[in-house]
Formats: sequence, structure tokens, C-alpha cells
Amino acid sequence: MRIIIFAFLVFIFSSAFAENETRQVCINNACVNAKIADNDSDRQRGLMFRESLPEDQGMLFVFQSEDKYGFWMKNMLIPLDIIWISKGKRVVDISQDAKPCDGPCNDLIPKEKIKYVLEVNSGFANKHKIKIGDKINFNID
Repeated sequence: MRIIIFAFLVFIFSSAFAENETRQVCINNACVNAKIADNDSDRQRGLMFRESLPEDQGMLFVFQSEDKYGFWMKNMLIPLDIIWISKGKRVVDISQDAKPCDGPCNDLIPKEKIKYVLEVNSGFANKHKIKIGDKINFNID
């Protein structure tokens, strides 16, 4: 019975992920197609339970206002780079190679207030030489 419930939850989460709007997000000529998480439900679910993430994909979290929003890696199955982005669309912090956690998870919190967060595969920031101050290009309605 637990396996059936788990499979159902994975299906629900993956179906919901597939329905999210997508935007191209570019940093230093490196672009990803990012699913948009702009409501509480989508932001809370994030990329949980995903077994993989194509190199050219990610998730862009959009908040209503700037603040120091904390993220954690609970129920994550893959390591990620978390790129913290200001209201002015500049990188203000990078949490590289954030690992999935079991049990109690520590919050990852940016050094400055942010309005957006881009989650991509671990190693993306190093591969594309992304650094604090870099400009991010994307359009949000």
C-alpha cells in the first residue's frame, strides 16, 4: 500500500511540475529553460522527488517581495546549484553543490535579500563561471 501511495505522490508532483510555465533564463551566455515557481505550492514543492534534471533545465522561484528566503534540500534526490538573484536581476549569492538531506535539514540562506532563485544541476555555476554580480536575463510577466 505504501508503494502505491508513494507512486501516486510522485506522479502528482511530476505532473504538477510539467504544468508549470517555462521561461528561458540566461547568465553569461549559458541558458536554461526554467519552470516558474511563483506561488506557495510550487515554491514549496520545487524540484522535490526528481531523479534527474536535464542540463538545459532548471527552476526559477519568483517571490512577491525581496527578503532572505531560506531553502532546504529535504526530499531532494539530486544535488543542485542554487543561484540567489536580486530584484535588479543580479547574482547576489551562490550555494554550490547543495546536497540532498535526510532527517533534519539546514536552511540555505542568501547573504543578501533576493527576489528570485534559480536552481540548476550541481556544477552549472562553475562550468559557466557564474559569479556574484553577474546579470541574469529573463522575462517575467
